[in-house]
Amino acid sequence: MAAPLSRLSCLGCGATRPIEEALTECPACGGLLEVLHDLASFGRSGREWRDLFDRRRSALPNAETPAFERSGVWRYREHVFPALAPEEIVSKPEGATRLYRSADLGKEVGLARLFIKHEGENPTLSFKDRGMTVGVSWARHLGRTDVVCASTGDTSAALASYAAEVPGMRAVVLLPEAKITGEQLSQALHHGALTLGLATDFDGCMRIVADLARTHPVYLLNSKNPVRIEGQKTIGQEAIHDLGWEVPDWFVVPVGNAGNVSAIGKGIREWLDLGVIGKRPRIAGAQAEAADPFYRSFLTGFAERVTRTADETEASAIRIGAPVSHPKARREIELSNGTVTRVTEAELLEAAALANRHGLAICPNSAVALAGAAKLRREGAIGRDETVVVVATAHAIKFSGAAVRYHGSDARHANPARSLPASLEAVAGQLRR
Repeated sequence: MAAPLSRLSCLGCGATRPIEEALTECPACGGLLEVLHDLASFGRSGREWRDLFDRRRSALPNAETPAFERSGVWRYREHVFPALAPEEIVSKPEGATRLYRSADLGKEVGLARLFIKHEGENPTLSFKDRGMTVGVSWARHLGRTDVVCASTGDTSAALASYAAEVPGMRAVVLLPEAKITGEQLSQALHHGALTLGLATDFDGCMRIVADLARTHPVYLLNSKNPVRIEGQKTIGQEAIHDLGWEVPDWFVVPVGNAGNVSAIGKGIREWLDLGVIGKRPRIAGAQAEAADPFYRSFLTGFAERVTRTADETEASAIRIGAPVSHPKARREIELSNGTVTRVTEAELLEAAALANRHGLAICPNSAVALAGAAKLRREGAIGRDETVVVVATAHAIKFSGAAVRYHGSDARHANPARSLPASLEAVAGQLRR
């Protein structure tokens, strides 16, 4: 009997479990799990993997082509989840987001080679779709009918949307009541999720949903579930592919629950091991000052795992005081000789307005990474001519309230709407001004 292609491994005690066990934490020690694949068993060289992915990318699919073959996630399917059969994949399709060369924006923040990987171009307008295509597909394979998550908004939207594709599957989402945007809430409602607003913050929702998963037959699909990470790691892999296999010097990533730092780092390690790439980029995590536990932990050399009660911030999707993926993210920061920074509310709002003025339509959470990259450049941690990929995690349209509030203020880049009489003279007068 052939050895299984994938297995679960505990980050804490090293115990391994079969991939078919629906586990989201180690039953021996309660530690975080990760998915390990036997990718060497495919017997391909790094060049052969690149050629395969190039062929898939260059194909011109049409509407009759299966969705997974049009997906930027499943383009790398042997590396994402080889234990999953193609016919079991639930795809919209997702991924294949643009990598924007932001030369003019880069000049304004002091970076000559700035790129924005815009994950807001996914089907539900956030990066969560990359993880959810894998998570919901695996839940269907396991025969799970109730899939659950705690969310600051984007996870609930993705879970509800993908679960709606599977007959008989129900999405259950726990939200911090009145702490997500109306746009995010409407997505969960539209897609038929059982939507529960709890009188607590995200961290409180996360504690309850974790207990629910331990005591009820539901399948947890937060990034604590290692299967989710397998989809999200393609953000970094696809960005490298977008650059013609040039590895950037830096990935700068906003940090909330710390899943993306964990995922991007894991994907890079796997490609280094396979010879797909020959260089390790550095990873920088960026947090808002109002919700900065990972940054505070970094300041101690990770000697202390800091948690805190997150304060109000327009970067509401990363308003998290106890990142679940802290141990994984710490590993990737350390292995990549990376760093962690934080930015003020004013800095993130100015970065969002500046990026949007350049037509990029990024959310306040994404702007934390852009502001972080600018700050690291000012401090000299990032060189002017280094290649920097900033990961934009969601689309600006999901956070319209933040934009309206900003442009109604006296902030530097504010562009307030003007109220005029309904006359040609009034309009022409504004043009002359």
